[in-house]
Amino acid sequence: MARPRSAGYDDQREQILAAAAQLFATRGYTASTMHEVAAACGVSKATLYHYVRDKHDLLAQITRGHVARLEALVEAVLHEGLAPEARLRALIRRFMQAYARAEHQHRVLTEDVKFLADAEREAVLTAERRVVAAFADTMAALRPELRGAHLHTPLAMLLFGMINWTFTWLRPGGTLDHDALAPVVEALFFGGLPAVPVPAEPAIAAPRPAGANGAPGDAVSAPAAAGVRAARGVSRPGPP
Repeated sequence: MARPRSAGYDDQREQILAAAAQLFATRGYTASTMHEVAAACGVSKATLYHYVRDKHDLLAQITRGHVARLEALVEAVLHEGLAPEARLRALIRRFMQAYARAEHQHRVLTEDVKFLADAEREAVLTAERRVVAAFADTMAALRPELRGAHLHTPLAMLLFGMINWTFTWLRPGGTLDHDALAPVVEALFFGGLPAVPVPAEPAIAAPRPAGANGAPGDAVSAPAAAGVRAARGVSRPGPP
């Protein structure tokens, strides 16, 4: 019979995943060893293996967990029943806040998902596509003609391109943080959205759904997320 989990098992597991995400984000997934992960987590390797099978399992848990939290954030916003513009503004603000709280997890999702096994990677990408679809559908609700012109998803990808790679240049303790940047993103995006022209007959085929980092639906993610780490190179504009 399986040994029951201790009361603090989930908390300890989350601490391990957070420490491992920081190590992978700063040192690199391939360069990191399980010995270094254990040291970063402040536990023995024996204890570490009580929570994860191996380094690959660590990566899978980090990426699944991050994109699942982004999906939950989307669901929470949709549940509020906001009008389209207020909904999109809320999504932008809350994703920026989420990225600020999970910078390391987001970097791992953005850069290292290519190292997952095929089935695990596809599960993460499928979740990312659902996130992008929620943004795209909100844009189509705001400007219904965008859907007919097949522009709502590309515009969602462009938005993720603005926010998913902030971890590459937005530094903690700098003059600007995620909370201050969120209204800038809103102003820039909403200032440009009304100006997007809609051709009478689109000359391009409808794009396939994309990952939350902005990758085409059949590409392996590279941002989210995040947004933004691709098997074909970092090809997406930008997690959960």
